[in-house]
Amino acid sequence: MFKGQPKGLFALALANTGERFGYYTMLAIFMLFIQAKFGLSTAVAGQIYAIFLAAVYFMPFFGGMLADKIGYGKCVTTGIAVMFTGYLCLSIPTPASGLGMTLMILALLLVSIGTGLFKGNLQVLVGNLYDDPKYSAKRDSAFSLFYMAINIGAMFAPSAATAITNWRLAKFGLVYNGDIPALAHQCLDGTITPDGISTLTAFAQGQDIASFSQFYLDKLSTAYNIGFAVACISLIVSMAIYFGCRSWFRHADVNAAQAAGNDGEKAPVQELSKEQTKSRIVALLLVFAVVIFFWMAFHQNGSTLTVFARDYTTDTVSGWERIGFSIWALALIAISVYTIFGVFQSETKKGRILCGVVSVALWVGAFLIYRGLPSEMKILPQEFQQFNPFFVVALTPFSMGLFGWLASRKKEPSAPKKIGLGMFVAACGFLIMTLSSVGLLMPQVIGGPKVGVSTLMSTYLVLTFAELLLSPMGISFVSKVAPPKYKGMMMGGWFAATAIGNYLSSIPSLLWDKIPLWAIWTVLMSLCVIAGLVMFALMKKLEAATE
Repeated sequence: MFKGQPKGLFALALANTGERFGYYTMLAIFMLFIQAKFGLSTAVAGQIYAIFLAAVYFMPFFGGMLADKIGYGKCVTTGIAVMFTGYLCLSIPTPASGLGMTLMILALLLVSIGTGLFKGNLQVLVGNLYDDPKYSAKRDSAFSLFYMAINIGAMFAPSAATAITNWRLAKFGLVYNGDIPALAHQCLDGTITPDGISTLTAFAQGQDIASFSQFYLDKLSTAYNIGFAVACISLIVSMAIYFGCRSWFRHADVNAAQAAGNDGEKAPVQELSKEQTKSRIVALLLVFAVVIFFWMAFHQNGSTLTVFARDYTTDTVSGWERIGFSIWALALIAISVYTIFGVFQSETKKGRILCGVVSVALWVGAFLIYRGLPSEMKILPQEFQQFNPFFVVALTPFSMGLFGWLASRKKEPSAPKKIGLGMFVAACGFLIMTLSSVGLLMPQVIGGPKVGVSTLMSTYLVLTFAELLLSPMGISFVSKVAPPKYKGMMMGGWFAATAIGNYLSSIPSLLWDKIPLWAIWTVLMSLCVIAGLVMFALMKKLEAATE
């Protein structure tokens, strides 16, 4: 799967891995942070989360337009610097006041602008590598590998955030409990109930509950600030990779205007008629309109699915499911997938034997880690967010293998068909949530019924199947179909559609505590089904644009 790819792909993928590790570390705890620090309701916190996500994914539209004029590389390097400044500001503790909220919003704006300059344009550079006829047939597989690299960073992010939170709280003799932040704010606001006082008194262990509440909130908020600082470190690593390996992809850092005047280092830009240009842009806009609903549903991971993990899922795990909460065991399993594929794909007997031995060693290591885990483990809500990137990393070789096998028989579905199928698979993920939520109380009360960890684990698995069908294929489709003069803008358009979906992801948060849980997931499931039907209704028009 790695053979025959230009080495520039690996440099750009690794640069993106570092940036995504910091971003997802921040995102894993962001909603928990603003609720703990400012005492916001799920509805308000969900709005802030959705607006931030929308800004992060909408800014690449403007970043792409700028890059089409001044160059992709310039925008990428500027974006790294702006993002670094934003994360640095987020890592500084501020008072839980209007001033603190204002400073946080300014920091989020910097992160959004920096991401807009960085994210889409880095992916255009990847696409440009495959404009060379030598590599053009590997475009889809390249974006699958690139997407896998993103998720390697995302996979470790929740565990990093969890480790920092536990370490910081332990320094002050505290442990994380998802009930404490809300109770602490109720205590400080004077709205706490007698049952809440009783529960908080047990947590305070003899301390004055008002003093304990303020102390706990301060230390938890600071722990989250340290988690945000991780993003600064990861950006430094990304910058080192990007500049250190720039010679590997320098030839791809050419926009249409630059290519028209260069000395032949890059192949001439493909000329399209006005009708072809219009047809391609219309096709892309139709795809953008459909995927809005996927991102609306998918990006519940950092909002309602995290709240569900905190309030409606058991905070302990036992049995075989424990291995899912050991990031190192998951990492060994993920690596073993690639070594097992190496057994079948290696061109020499020695290579096959080596891959087989390494695979066995990795599984033995994962088993030993599992055996060493406590019989019952305490877990934090953000830890569930590591399942999606783990599944992406582990399942990408199977996805590439399946579509490669279909391609060899000329039966591989087109990118638009994969996107349509992805919408139906996403609906199945929310069907799991719907069935699991029947009978859960709304709003949740202390001591109310909860589900086991397998509900969210299986939901993330199914949503990952959908994501692998939709996201890397969509990005590849854009890089292939976009008219050369508008590559940056069209890649930005993909992210703008994602941004709209991200903002609409706040709708379930607004419905939280207002309608039954099962109804919230049913709404998302229905939207995915409708979007999938629309995609297949447009299939002929979309596939004609790629010819």
